[in-house]
Amino acid sequence: MKRRLGWLAALPVAVFALGFVWFVLAATDAPDARVRADGIVVLTGGADRVRTGLRLLAEGRAPLLLISGVARAADYRTLARLAGAPDGLSARVTLGHEAHNTAGNARETAAWARARHMASLIVVTAFYHMPRALAELSREMPRVRFDPYPVHPPALHPWWRAPTAWRLLAQEYVKYLAVASGIAPLLRLD
Repeated sequence: MKRRLGWLAALPVAVFALGFVWFVLAATDAPDARVRADGIVVLTGGADRVRTGLRLLAEGRAPLLLISGVARAADYRTLARLAGAPDGLSARVTLGHEAHNTAGNARETAAWARARHMASLIVVTAFYHMPRALAELSREMPRVRFDPYPVHPPALHPWWRAPTAWRLLAQEYVKYLAVASGIAPLLRLD
């Protein structure tokens, strides 16, 4: 009996650990270098995300780009200069100023994509944030195809050697579980 109880007590820990392994593999998966979509969405949080989104737009991976969660004071010209973007993209870029967290990014993206009748989006965000971002976006737009394009911030490269990356992955895994279980709105996640 004691042995059975010990095994039962270890089961949730094992499930949590296996889930974390899946999460890390999903978060660190390489993007499809050939992907094309109706639009690109960048969830702000780092200059490398904006730079990647603008590069994908310039390469013709999609005709339009939304940068979601941009500070009210920011403008396209400043973002483009900081990202080293080529000229001539401004008419194809929308800056979203309404989102303040990942759930807000999903709502802002959904409104933008619906208004443009988009069926597919390339999602650009940090690798550790990608699974939760995709879960939030899928909740808002269940019929849209999402192609993840994770960014690896230079400070977390290589990620498997960076203690900060492991901490971020663990935090994001717990947040992902909250989103997947439906309790995220109660927790006010960032």
